Amino acid sequence: MSSQRPDILFIVLDTQRADRLSCYGYPLDTTPNLDAFAANATRFETAIAPAQWTIPSHASMFTGVYPSEHGMTQSYSVMPDELPTLAERLRDSGYFTAGFCNNPLVGVINNGLRRGFQSFLNYSGLLTSRPNQAGVSPGLVGRYRQWFKRQVSGVMTKLQDAFARSDWLLALSFTPIMVPLWQTALSFKGNTAKSLEDTARLLCDRVGTEPDQPIFAFVNLMGTHMPYHPPRQYIETYAPHVLRDRDARSFLQRFNNDVYGWLAPLTGALNDDQKKTLDGMYDAEVAYQDALLGDFFAKLEQARRLEHTLVVICADHGEHLGEKQLMGHSLSIYNELVRVPLIIRQPGQDETQATVVPEVVSTRRLFQTVLDAAELANNHEQPLTLLPQPQADPETDFVFAEAIPPQNVVNLMQKRQPDLVRDRACDQPRRAVWMGTHKLIEIGDREIELYDVQEDPQETLNISAILPENVEALQECLQSFAGEMDGYGTLVTARRAPGYDDPDVQRRLQDLGYLED
Repeated sequence: MSSQRPDILFIVLDTQRADRLSCYGYPLDTTPNLDAFAANATRFETAIAPAQWTIPSHASMFTGVYPSEHGMTQSYSVMPDELPTLAERLRDSGYFTAGFCNNPLVGVINNGLRRGFQSFLNYSGLLTSRPNQAGVSPGLVGRYRQWFKRQVSGVMTKLQDAFARSDWLLALSFTPIMVPLWQTALSFKGNTAKSLEDTARLLCDRVGTEPDQPIFAFVNLMGTHMPYHPPRQYIETYAPHVLRDRDARSFLQRFNNDVYGWLAPLTGALNDDQKKTLDGMYDAEVAYQDALLGDFFAKLEQARRLEHTLVVICADHGEHLGEKQLMGHSLSIYNELVRVPLIIRQPGQDETQATVVPEVVSTRRLFQTVLDAAELANNHEQPLTLLPQPQADPETDFVFAEAIPPQNVVNLMQKRQPDLVRDRACDQPRRAVWMGTHKLIEIGDREIELYDVQEDPQETLNISAILPENVEALQECLQSFAGEMDGYGTLVTARRAPGYDDPDVQRRLQDLGYLED
């Protein structure tokens, strides 16, 4: 392999809506640093996440296939052995592969998303792995400390796996007593600043890598995920009323502690003050994260690493903030969740080569794109790259997304609000296909919605009754898509992560009082 292959920096802005970035048309100046970066890069105007939440979306970006094919649609799912991951492909070709992760669903749960990473640092969970920097060879004391940490970490990982995969434990974690505890003890949103600092150190200092060895660095940032606690200076800019209004602060406090409320649809619309509070606090988190990214890019620029690096900035999904009486990112496939930012900057790309791609593209193709940049794409993968190509794009006409509802969320809602599950079809899979300016949504086998997403990006007017021919054509596309997918139509995957029913885990949970004898 060529020693001139670029470093690859793959940044996932977890829970980042495209429409809240200034460079995507948001009227507030929330992202000056990302805007500046995009001005020297390729920005994809309509990038679509293959799924509506973390695990299936990351699995698609790491394998290049849609959720029905990789089957990673539940918190207990595990990556099929026969699907090579992006990190595995890059590692096997000589890349040093490192992950810097703030999302426990990617970095802590034993689901196979870490496969292929030679170094993987977690900044969330019961026991974070920082500051064991990638490739550092510690002394005797340091090796003992790392050995001890691995033993403790193994136990903690099993505990966290159990919480993620047990309906009973999930319900327990949502109780008012447990929420403040796990938000603090779990370091739920990780540490954005430290993860970026460690990433920059690896890319600049290259400690632990071979001479001329290229680096693949995956970074997941959770700054814009609920709950919202941005620094005061960002609240002053984007949500100043929260500092003055006691009712707004009370609402925000209730919201931040109501984890069930992050998942379930609303039974009524937010009032204007509540919507203003959530929008302002979300924007404040977006702006704070953007400032940290600005410092990070400045370090790489100063070290001249960007000249030799392919940079991908994307999101795994967006977020509902009350639109259509929906919250969070579990139960819809509307644009608030699946239209995500995507910015790609090739090594040495500058403002004269910057461009905006208007076509609809799926972020699952980041797998093929990175392989192309690393000179590893085969004949089947090469046509799906998002890097500039002389031939026509094979997916110009059709892009798909699948929103399989997380079963543990549905189970929780069935216990608390069964009528809401029925009325809002919360237990039904949603699938969507884009063709031209139209987007068709199929909800289970009983509802169809059609939108002109160019004229109506908020998807407020269902035009399926007006354009039955378009509905029929797009339904045929979905049926054809289904015919290519072995797992299409299944709600849950049969394959569960090892240790799910581990007697040792059950015993430890009983010892800790989480399970009855």
